[in-house]
Amino acid sequence: MKIAMGSDHAGLELKNYIKEYLEKKGFEITDCGTYTSSSCNYPEFGEKVAKCVASGEAEKGVLVCGTGVGISIAANKVKGIRAVVCSEPYSAEMAVRHNNANIVSFGARVIGPATAETIVDAFFGASYEGERHEKRVQMIIDIENE
Repeated sequence: MKIAMGSDHAGLELKNYIKEYLEKKGFEITDCGTYTSSSCNYPEFGEKVAKCVASGEAEKGVLVCGTGVGISIAANKVKGIRAVVCSEPYSAEMAVRHNNANIVSFGARVIGPATAETIVDAFFGASYEGERHEKRVQMIIDIENE
C-alpha cells in the first residue's frame, strides 16, 4: 500500500519515526514534508498529503503536528478526504470501518511513538465495512458536494 505522510516542524520527529516503522512493514511511503525542524505552516502539509490521497497517488495518509488537529482540519478541506485525529487505536480502527477514513492524524505533543504505532496498526489493519455505513458516508459526501 502506498501511503502519503506529512508533518509540520512539531511533528517531524514522530513522522520520521512512523515513516521508518511503516517502511519496515512493507508500506511504500511518499514523504510530503516538512524535512527540517524550522518553523513552518501545518496547512501546507495537510493539503499536500490530502491531495496525494484524493488524486489516488496514495491510498491513505498519515499526518502529524503538535496536536493533530490543525493539520487534519486543513486536510479535510480537500474534496474526498475524511481525515481523523486519533489518540488511541480504537478510534482509528472504527474511523476506517464505519466512516471510510482515508487519513489518520495525531499529535506529537499528545502521544508517543509506541502509541503512534498502535494507532497506525489499527488504521491500516481495518477495512471499510460499507453496508449500513454507506448511507452515512454518502451523506458526508453529499454535504461536501453542496
